[in-house]
Amino acid sequence: MSKRQHVTIKGTKDGITLFLDDLCSYEELKKDLESKLSSHKNSSGDSQLLPVRVNAGNRYLTAGQQEELKELIRRKKHLVVETIESEVISRQEAKEQAEKSAVTTVAKMIRSGQVLEVPGDLVLIGDVNPGAVVMAGGNIFIMGILKGVAHAGCYGDTQAVIAASAMMPSQLRISQNVLTLQGKAGNDNLRDMECAYIDEENEITLGRLQSLASLRPGLTRLEGGR
Repeated sequence: MSKRQHVTIKGTKDGITLFLDDLCSYEELKKDLESKLSSHKNSSGDSQLLPVRVNAGNRYLTAGQQEELKELIRRKKHLVVETIESEVISRQEAKEQAEKSAVTTVAKMIRSGQVLEVPGDLVLIGDVNPGAVVMAGGNIFIMGILKGVAHAGCYGDTQAVIAASAMMPSQLRISQNVLTLQGKAGNDNLRDMECAYIDEENEITLGRLQSLASLRPGLTRLEGGR
């Protein structure tokens, strides 16, 4: 009977992919991985780094195990780990993902000096006064007047948007992008039902609220994801 293969190496045009057996023990896996990498020849040339993708299947790898496998692979000359993928995640990771996709509804006025932050989308029923800050890991929808600072996608989501019944912000932020609207917070000329988003030139742009349906089709998940 032939010995079960715990690691399968598949070459691609972009590098190599390592498929890890998700039924054997972790120690058996490491031993077989080191053996396979020792016998693997770099066909791309001695001086060229070879990208490696690791597919762990249904095996859960802790952060420590991932670092251990990365170090094992890095010790082999000219191999560099690009990604480690797994079909399973921890309960904590699942909880964090659920929080980031959740919609938080708040009904109150955010006053000067106050900061409201939520992990997912924010629906605020009320005004954001000058000197106040609202932050969300996802989108921000304000059913009121935005006069302070709104920061959507504050954990790095560049697809996030900001929408308000009336726009008079002192500053808008989406991910790392910033748009300061000097003087507008004290302007009586409200711009009704506007939205802000990052355009194709990587700049924050203000547009009509009705344009969101075509700009961000994924927002329909708030209506049931149709």
